Amino acid sequence: MLENPVALMAGVLSIVVVDLVLSGDNAIVIGMAARRLPPRQRRMAIILGGGGAILLRVLFAAIAAVLLAIPLLGAAGGLLLLGIAWKLLREGEAAHDVSEGVSLFGALRTIIMADVVMSLDNILAIAGVSHGNVGLLLFGLLLSMPLILFGSGLIANAINRLPWLALVGAGVLAWTGGAMLVEDQVVAGWLPHIESLHLAIPGLLTAAVLAPSLRRYLALRSRGVRPQEASAPRQLQTSTRNAPGGR
Repeated sequence: MLENPVALMAGVLSIVVVDLVLSGDNAIVIGMAARRLPPRQRRMAIILGGGGAILLRVLFAAIAAVLLAIPLLGAAGGLLLLGIAWKLLREGEAAHDVSEGVSLFGALRTIIMADVVMSLDNILAIAGVSHGNVGLLLFGLLLSMPLILFGSGLIANAINRLPWLALVGAGVLAWTGGAMLVEDQVVAGWLPHIESLHLAIPGLLTAAVLAPSLRRYLALRSRGVRPQEASAPRQLQTSTRNAPGGR
């Protein structure tokens, strides 16, 4: 129960680190999914997506012991997260082909899928660190709320200004998915006990997710085209050309 003050403080610090890392993943996927939306819809996506992540964490906290007993759950979550990282990058590149960009519904669908995976990962990590201490578990849940809600808005704005951050965000998500895959108890039992292999597999999967977008980004830079201009919605580009003084 962590009644020792030193053990309690160590538990608090461990939960802070876990929340900073794993709630950061939630914030990244919400920020990336919402970055193409108009400001009002972006705020709504962040609030609904963040609120959904928090509710899922409360639910998963209540059934953590049951979830831990499900075989290949971590592997399935890891594969889903890799798919989400790929999807977010492809959506960003394709946004200029549709006049309205990404819809609120589409962004929320992506956010909810990622919330399920990462909220599960987060609450299982917190449950392990808290060692059954309900107070520490609640502290971890409460700490994750501002990290997700405020972090998502900051990340969305930052990616709109610096498009290369989308590659960084997708890389973090892909690495997390690859790590969840190889750390699953069933999958780990199939793999040889070589530590470098458990680093190489997430690295190779991350590279596979990022390679097409990185190639496109570098190609645009080599032609002197800013990625912001290449991925701007066609409607915005058209209105700019038709504006007084436009081309």
